[in-house]
Amino acid sequence: MSKAKGTVESRGGFGSKVGFILAAAGSAVGLGNIWRFPYLAAQYGGGIFLLVYLIFAITFGFSLMITEIAIGRRTGKSVIGAYRAVHSKFSFLGWMAAIIPGLILPYYCVIGGWVVKYMCTFITGAGEQAANKVYAGDVSFFAHFISTVGQPTIFFLIYVVVNALVVMLGVEKGIEKVSKFLMPVLLILIFVISVYTLTLDGAMAGLKYYVLPDFTGFTVMKLFRTITAAVGQLFYSMSIAMGIMVTYGSYMRKEDSLESSVRQIEVFDTAVAFLAGLIIVPAVFVFSGGDKEALNAGPGLMFVTLPKVFDAMPAGQVIGAAFFVLVVLAALTSSISLMETVTAVVIEKFGIDRKKAALVVLLFTIIMGLLSVFGYSIWSSFTLGGFQILDFFDFITNSVMMPILAFLTCIMIGYVVKTKYVEDEVKHGESSFKARIMYNIMIKVICPICMILILLTPVLEKHVFK
Repeated sequence: MSKAKGTVESRGGFGSKVGFILAAAGSAVGLGNIWRFPYLAAQYGGGIFLLVYLIFAITFGFSLMITEIAIGRRTGKSVIGAYRAVHSKFSFLGWMAAIIPGLILPYYCVIGGWVVKYMCTFITGAGEQAANKVYAGDVSFFAHFISTVGQPTIFFLIYVVVNALVVMLGVEKGIEKVSKFLMPVLLILIFVISVYTLTLDGAMAGLKYYVLPDFTGFTVMKLFRTITAAVGQLFYSMSIAMGIMVTYGSYMRKEDSLESSVRQIEVFDTAVAFLAGLIIVPAVFVFSGGDKEALNAGPGLMFVTLPKVFDAMPAGQVIGAAFFVLVVLAALTSSISLMETVTAVVIEKFGIDRKKAALVVLLFTIIMGLLSVFGYSIWSSFTLGGFQILDFFDFITNSVMMPILAFLTCIMIGYVVKTKYVEDEVKHGESSFKARIMYNIMIKVICPICMILILLTPVLEKHVFK
């Protein structure tokens, strides 16, 4: 019998359940886990944030992830074809799910290039430069670096070409094989560095601040902000509403358990995020003299604060090099999945082979990525809605398009095609869907409400929770 166009067999697929889990977990484990999760946890009460995040990860995150993977596996198509196959009136969601990774991939690769630069800096023993204000005036190493054109462009190009080479190799020979190597290395690195960090004098105080709930000044406003921050982090952490899980789901074997696979992906993702916090929070806490504000540095935590911490700690050059190797690995596993999602769309829409499609996506990514590179240097005076170019793409995708896509996906599955569409796929080859009742409540009620809250957060912050 001939293989139907668009099926997993004809498009390639993961060769094993372990390969799928490691690739999907690798997609979920990215920059958001390594630097965003720790500073959010520190900012929103430590243990309180951890508890809220865990609750939403096993309910909200689980429900959206299993929905997307089920859609992909049931249809066997890339995001555009998958949403059209679910319901023709919601086919526009497929285009949105294709545009989102197309917008994220270029600027994510720019940031990936920054991380590669820092990795090389520490590996070559020049970590002290990254830790200090070594240039004229009050300009930090990081500020000077991104304000130039040459090095950010070179490191961006190196990073994006590596992604393209992996994608060109295909799903089983490229993504699966690379994930099986990178994920164990990443887990070993993050475990070893976190254990070392906890041996530092004073680290236990930072650990206490990280894991124990802080109810000081706890109010309804603080609870609301903690919930929205935790839900927002789930998008970063679990690759939700980016089209990635639909794409990876389309490569998943029918005989593999969908429900248990998603639970294992959650464990990987949450464990890495938690361990990243064990590295960053105690270390920064120790070397800032217990100054909690040092943990609220946002993106600057990775590129400004942490190099100073590594420079001050014993064996800091080695630990700093290992840390940025870890971050590069985490970034790669995520950006590869973003590029694969866009490449799958190009293959399906234009009927060209994988290598040509990957080259098209590579060229697009370079052109769009250079906009973000130049946005901090020669075009730094140009803004979009008050944002730098990179920050604008980050805002429009993560704060607007992804919540809208997730909300409308819940409406489509919960009220149009009904949750039985996903339930039947989850039960394929299994006796039951253990989390069926919880899943229905989340998709029909809780997840849509959370999406509305995220979209309304700027308004609520300004007019309600002043």
